[in-house]
Amino acid sequence: MHGRMNWKNTTAALALALLGANASAALAVGDAAPDFTVPGALGGKPFSFSLAESLKKGPVVLYFYPAAFTSGCTAEAHDFAEATPKFNTLGATVVGMSNDDIKTLQKFSTEACRDKFAVLADAGGRITKRYDAAMMRGLEMADRISYVISPQGKVLYVYSSSNPDEHVKKTMAAVEKWKAAKAP
Repeated sequence: MHGRMNWKNTTAALALALLGANASAALAVGDAAPDFTVPGALGGKPFSFSLAESLKKGPVVLYFYPAAFTSGCTAEAHDFAEATPKFNTLGATVVGMSNDDIKTLQKFSTEACRDKFAVLADAGGRITKRYDAAMMRGLEMADRISYVISPQGKVLYVYSSSNPDEHVKKTMAAVEKWKAAKAP
């Protein structure tokens, strides 16, 4: 019986590990970034965001986060808000995406994002699924995954970690590398 319990515990641990592996699946560098147009909020005001239109201005840092006003997501939004002017100087646009409704995001865009960047509403998790950013199969909630997308619509960089601390630093380095490669 004792051996069976260990086998069951091992099997359960393996199943959870595999489930976790699915949670961190993401598009790969070089993949085409799926285009989308969704409702968003910036500075408390709703608007329509188009990835294709935004890419005409430069790269887009698209970061997925689980839910507005949770501690990790609020901390990450604050970090991106502080870094947005530097991203903008490098020619990049920062946008966050979650399954929150637009009313929640209007408030989050002001309080957590400090009116610095837009947050996008992914009702039903449709875009999250297309970016392989769902927390678990079947759930509409996004995992914490950041993408840097080139103006040509290709994934330049992917960073996936449930810890919000490194997303800004890692995506900033990717945008700086892109900018340096473009320099004459």
